[in-house]
Amino acid sequence: MRVNSNPKARTRAAAGLTVAALAAGATAGAGPATAQPKAAPAAPAAAECSTAYRIEQKLSTGTTWRMCWRYDGKAGLVLENISYQPKGEPKQIKVLNSARLGQIHVPYDDGKVEYDDLTGFDFAQGLMNLAPGECPGGTIKTVKVPDSWNEDPNVKGLCTTTRSRGHAYRMQGDTANKVFQTEGKDLLVYTVNQVGWYEYMTEWRFQDDGTITMNVGATGSLSWDDYDAGDGRGWPIGKGASAKATSHSHNAFWRLDFALDGSTKNKVEQYDSTVSAPTRGQRAPTTKTTRTKVTKELAGDSKAYRWWRMVSATGKNKDGHARSYEIVPGPTTKYPGRSYTKHDLYITQYNKCELFASNNPGNCGAGAGKSVDKWVNGQALTHPVVWMNIGFHHIARDEDQQPMPVHWQGFSIAPRDVTAMNPLTPDGLGWQNGHWRPRS
Repeated sequence: MRVNSNPKARTRAAAGLTVAALAAGATAGAGPATAQPKAAPAAPAAAECSTAYRIEQKLSTGTTWRMCWRYDGKAGLVLENISYQPKGEPKQIKVLNSARLGQIHVPYDDGKVEYDDLTGFDFAQGLMNLAPGECPGGTIKTVKVPDSWNEDPNVKGLCTTTRSRGHAYRMQGDTANKVFQTEGKDLLVYTVNQVGWYEYMTEWRFQDDGTITMNVGATGSLSWDDYDAGDGRGWPIGKGASAKATSHSHNAFWRLDFALDGSTKNKVEQYDSTVSAPTRGQRAPTTKTTRTKVTKELAGDSKAYRWWRMVSATGKNKDGHARSYEIVPGPTTKYPGRSYTKHDLYITQYNKCELFASNNPGNCGAGAGKSVDKWVNGQALTHPVVWMNIGFHHIARDEDQQPMPVHWQGFSIAPRDVTAMNPLTPDGLGWQNGHWRPRS
């Protein structure tokens, strides 16, 4: 699928692709596969980072997003000090200290190999140059990567632009003579990193309604030398059934360090609902929702009628409700083969050493372990960090060649009571807050 099952061949292939791209120049739609330069300086707080490392965008619907960026030698793009200011709010509302990938774990179905692409296969080194047409209406920023493989460390690899996402809302007015509707707008921030035969598109969407959506899209090419019909697990690609591409999984992790309203002392809550059959006199089943305060580290699993939210310890909206962000998992295929992929979500107490969900390179102390599951050990949560695991089992198909269509995996965090009303509420409806009644 993206690389040879032989680790040595995979390494040779990746290095060869980089050298070949430098020699041949840009390929269709992208620049040379340059790895990266020296590490960019760490980004200070959003109000303080230099212009070169600041992203600030006021969307046409009135919402402003602000953040800083830097490029890490293993994680790739890191976004820091992320804040959100919808129209009508007097100041920006801080959401996250940092947001970044936490790992891309790739085990192959035949059991011969598995990869940790961020910490074990030079994900950050594979930053790709972007052509202007790949960032329509936006800006391509030059990035530096630590310990670059290439002579020229400067890579035009970070796109920031805006996009429409379709209807943000539509509502028929009570007189039937007025339709309230608007198109939603997003700030889109993304990079492309080449790992072997794959190209990963790491995408961050900051919506004008306060939602943040993070996705990884895998595209590029099926590995041309990874067709082993003898393993009995692959899918036939091409003429007949003699060549079978080996199936594999992509287990993508994200690491989110929340700081709602500027404080890291956020609170975590889990909600579960149960549905009971109708009792005598009832016309329909009943649903009861219960809240559980998560005070210690958690290894959690998504299931029907379950959700989590991160609650601000200090900030409230104009209605007096605590601001929070709800965690909204995307579609996933949970991989049961490793201890750290057995759960959908981990919430750990902050530790500056705990940066990657597997094959963590830092020395976090005796007995700390090298994966996120080992860090869930009963610590009290005074500074919670969220790790989300979204899996995709890739069984190739004829349509995956050539090139391979992007397959996406990701999740969102959605504002819950961050503002007193829809942040895109039109002026004509601003009076309809709470249990409103038609005006006489």
